[in-house]
Amino acid sequence: MGAYTIRELENLSGIKAHTIRIWEKRYGLIAPQRTSTNIRTYCDSELRKLLNISILNRNGLKISKIARLSQDEIAQQVNHFNEDVTSTENQVESLTLAMIDMDEYRFEQVLARSIIKFGFEEAVMHVVYPFFVKVGLMWQTGSISPVQEHFVSGIIRQKFFVAIDSLVGIDKPNVPRFVFFLPEGEYHEFGLLFFCYLAKKRGFQTIYLGQSLPIDDLPELARLKKIDYLVTSSSTSINGKNLLTFIKQLTSLFSDQVVFVSGAGAQQVTGNLPAKVVLIHTPSEFIGNLEAIGEQVKN
Repeated sequence: MGAYTIRELENLSGIKAHTIRIWEKRYGLIAPQRTSTNIRTYCDSELRKLLNISILNRNGLKISKIARLSQDEIAQQVNHFNEDVTSTENQVESLTLAMIDMDEYRFEQVLARSIIKFGFEEAVMHVVYPFFVKVGLMWQTGSISPVQEHFVSGIIRQKFFVAIDSLVGIDKPNVPRFVFFLPEGEYHEFGLLFFCYLAKKRGFQTIYLGQSLPIDDLPELARLKKIDYLVTSSSTSINGKNLLTFIKQLTSLFSDQVVFVSGAGAQQVTGNLPAKVVLIHTPSEFIGNLEAIGEQVKN
């Protein structure tokens, strides 16, 4: 950590590399270190400062004015703009800063304001999901530590369980049942939890089996409960080729059920998929499928 290239800084802040260089040269806003081969690198404090500057600049403050502000004045201005929950970009940046600092109070505040303003589902769609896209990018580039990733995942995971538990379950024969699980070795359940929430909110029966479930354990569930749909996700532990093998094994066990597959791993799948497998790229796609299933049930 603490040695970002200018391209990583561009990806994490959304500010173009050439703009960063201009701000650095003309205003001295950030001060990179240089490697033995004269490559710019930026530390955690420079990333933090750039994220704050991006919030102020996006809200209309000129760079020439920001350059004259002290660190305390920048922090005060950022706090002011963070209270404007209509700007989802501000909220994403604020969550990122709170994650970097591991500031639980500020993280909870930003999250709570977004949920109160938009409602849980919209807050996840427009603030939390984009935030986790950024977290994924930071994870890939080594810009955050496992501790920071677990810190935010733990908070948001708790919010999901509370939101899911607050929904009234349905137990009727004609209401389709969805089963949610992660394949063995998979532990990133944020997306799966959200999909479970979306299904339960729309009146479907749900069973959440959680992380790292051996495929051999699933037939026992099918013996105990009627299953209509299975929803799974792959982020890191299964590459595209192995995931396709896993999908084929799953559909051989559940030939009558539709299987939804999401996550970064699903985007790597090549080859012919079994007929009843649906790849899901975004929450909106899953919502569209849920609505279509709901219409079928009504008819």
